[in-house]
Amino acid sequence: MTSLPSNVQNLWRRLSGFDIAALVIFALGAGAMALGISGAISNFLKFLAVPAAFYLIFRFIGWWRSRLLWSLRNRLIVAYVFIAAVPILLILILGFLAGRILYSQLGAYLVYEDIHARINMVADMAEHIAMAHRTPLKGLSEEEAENILAAQSHAVHDQELPGLTITFSADATLLRKVAKGGDAFAGLLQEEDKLALASIRAIPGTRVRVVELKVPVTPELLAAIAPDVGAIQLNLMQKFTGAAQQTVIYKSGDEQYAAGGRIAARARGLQPEGFWIDPSVSVVSRLNSVYVSRDGAVEQNRPVLAVTNARPSRLNARIFNSLGELRDSYLLLFILVGIVFLLIELAALITGINMTRRITSAIADLYQATQYVQSGDLTHRVRVERRDQLGVLGESFNLMTGSISGLIEEQKQRQRLENEISIAREVQNQLFPKRLPSVPGVEVEAICKAARSVSGDYYDFIQLTPTHIAVAIADISGKGISAALLMASLQAALRSQLLMEGSENLGTAELVSRLNKHLVRNTGDDRFATFFIAVYDSATRQLRYTNAGHLPSFLISGKKTEHLDKGGMVLGVYEESLYEECLLQVPLDALLIGYSDGLVEPENVYGEEFGVRRLQEAAVQVQASPPSRVAESLMPAAEEWAGSAEQADDMTVIVARMR
Repeated sequence: MTSLPSNVQNLWRRLSGFDIAALVIFALGAGAMALGISGAISNFLKFLAVPAAFYLIFRFIGWWRSRLLWSLRNRLIVAYVFIAAVPILLILILGFLAGRILYSQLGAYLVYEDIHARINMVADMAEHIAMAHRTPLKGLSEEEAENILAAQSHAVHDQELPGLTITFSADATLLRKVAKGGDAFAGLLQEEDKLALASIRAIPGTRVRVVELKVPVTPELLAAIAPDVGAIQLNLMQKFTGAAQQTVIYKSGDEQYAAGGRIAARARGLQPEGFWIDPSVSVVSRLNSVYVSRDGAVEQNRPVLAVTNARPSRLNARIFNSLGELRDSYLLLFILVGIVFLLIELAALITGINMTRRITSAIADLYQATQYVQSGDLTHRVRVERRDQLGVLGESFNLMTGSISGLIEEQKQRQRLENEISIAREVQNQLFPKRLPSVPGVEVEAICKAARSVSGDYYDFIQLTPTHIAVAIADISGKGISAALLMASLQAALRSQLLMEGSENLGTAELVSRLNKHLVRNTGDDRFATFFIAVYDSATRQLRYTNAGHLPSFLISGKKTEHLDKGGMVLGVYEESLYEECLLQVPLDALLIGYSDGLVEPENVYGEEFGVRRLQEAAVQVQASPPSRVAESLMPAAEEWAGSAEQADDMTVIVARMR
């Protein structure tokens, strides 16, 4: 393991001329930016410093991954940073953002609620005046009664609602527009560039009579709203006409608005910090107003943007005001929990450093020991000082070095065995037909997938005459090299019989009987083979076959399927076994399919075998395809049924199309 200064020296030696130039450009540009130097050359250096910085970062990441992180200690440090420091940093950032959102929404809520509380107050006043108007005082005219009601309301509410105006009229035009046909309205009312808290109500039980209360939104009114927040400013919005505007465009629905008049609270500013971490929180919230233009047109929901700021300490006091004296207890509890968390973090850091040193020292000893082994010294042993898992690892390493010689010899033997298996596989591949015979009206194809390196399945296509072809398939008991050897013996015996002159007239039953005697006399009692042989004459369209214990091949012609199961018992068991030959007249465009048990025995997750019936159904679906397509589709059908490409047995299929 190398130290950090050594790594820095190695990095410096690895720097190219282009790297040094990029480093110099970045240093000059950063220096000009830090010192505030302006000018054509300095600005150009600042511009070049940006791509130079990206280039250096890219180069450093490549070196850092290949050199700095080569050390396990550095990897553990990086892991600790990402496991401990990064999550804490992300949690702090998330908490900071959540706090800003919470406090900004709380500040907006306080402004919103205070304004609507005054709107509700004005609405209640209008309702009380309307109810009192229904029972006029005796001896007073209507105008005198209205003046008295207005004077009473002014006396009670003028202090908290400065500028309150109360008017009575017989014109209900504005009420019908702003109340959408109702008999009362309460909310923000904007008339051109003036904003007011308004309540307009029809007086019931009289001829058309309307009472209208308005409180203009002035700096004095805003100064009394939401004392827990700082500065408050209401921006009256105007429809954006597309002209050049030095302001932000606000979009609401399909309309665009630009800031118009502004109303700012008088003598209101951001409160002083309550403690050293008490940042300013700003928020922009929306209030809806009813806008009335000079021509009397009314627009519902004209936005009014409220801009406020506040200190979290003041908002906290508002939130925890109901706790009373318990606030200090909660704060003390929070501080104690923070101190406990800090102590736990320090303990975890110290523990991590100690564990890192132990792990890296043990790894260093193991690495040094591997260098001895690499040089050929198998006598070196790792010093074991602890009984933990690293100590057990050192003991395991010592045991490993003690047995390397035996492992090397075992590997040599395994390599010799693999070479022998490779030779056996090459020899077996020579036993399968290299070229498919060409018989008029006959197309053949076969696929054999071995479960191991060599297969115990066997197939063959032998052309006897220009119109005669023999098709054979066999399954040798067992697997591996022993099955391959027996397969070679069966192939040699079969070809020696069929390649003699006049073999096209040799009965399949007689042929199978001879092969049976050959296997009985030349193999052990525990070795046998299932075998199927068919001889087809394309001139007469006759098929002669004998099945010696093999799974029955089937002949497909349209919707008709015939199983070829006539014959006798398996080969190599009883020398005097009798076999039967069967003769068939083959229909036009028939399809002969032979297969080994490895193709029908795969099981699904429920233990159900693929089976002959499903294989037959899969073949019927593609019977019109060429033999190669038929053979290639049957293998995946069995594998899909099993849900895995792993084979338990050799899989072989032969396909012959007889036109």
